[in-house]
Amino acid sequence: MSTHVTSLTLDGLDKLSAHARRCVFWEMDPAAIHSSRGFCDQEFEKEAWLSMVMLEWGSCGQVAVMDGKPVGSALYAPPRTVPRAQLLPTAPVGADAVLLTSLRLEPAGEEQNLGATLIQAVVADLVRRGVRALEAFGIRDGGSSDTDHSGIASATAAMECSPAECMIPAEFLEDNGFEIVAPHHRFPRLRLELNRDHGWKEDVEAALERLLHTASVSMVDIGERTPVGVR
Repeated sequence: MSTHVTSLTLDGLDKLSAHARRCVFWEMDPAAIHSSRGFCDQEFEKEAWLSMVMLEWGSCGQVAVMDGKPVGSALYAPPRTVPRAQLLPTAPVGADAVLLTSLRLEPAGEEQNLGATLIQAVVADLVRRGVRALEAFGIRDGGSSDTDHSGIASATAAMECSPAECMIPAEFLEDNGFEIVAPHHRFPRLRLELNRDHGWKEDVEAALERLLHTASVSMVDIGERTPVGVR
């Protein structure tokens, strides 16, 4: 059984789970979603958003793949590109931070406890890019029917987007080093400083080394291909 985590690329969107490919909870204005109900191609809108962010900012996701199948993903982006980030009661996100919007696991990813691994990969990528902090809007009291036993919304759960389905449990974020900077009974905003040692420095450094190695291999593989939207 082979498992690896890599940065999301424009030609690798098939590495996202079915729900992650069509979920636009963060990527579209809620009013636009409501007004286009029944006519909006959510998978197309999600792909358009991912393409826009990647072309303007760079990779905005980490994906976990096991034996060639997607088992988890974490998406993140500058807050200005995330419409719903402006509407939550604990907004706005810090001016020096990138927003972690979603983290989803398939059952196989849950069994391998890949949630923390995906967070480490996100941190390694952002440290390499000189980002100072990672923030996220957590959710509390989602109810046992909204989350799996690991506390992370499962990609095999109900496909309808909702806060309980598409937001990251605050407890999971706290367990992985995030601290509350804007308290709220339902939607606290949490922050992870990237210039501090959170107890898994060696794991982050190892993940960073793997990312750098992957990048160097990719440059060799590119060969005569013309890069499109690559920083």
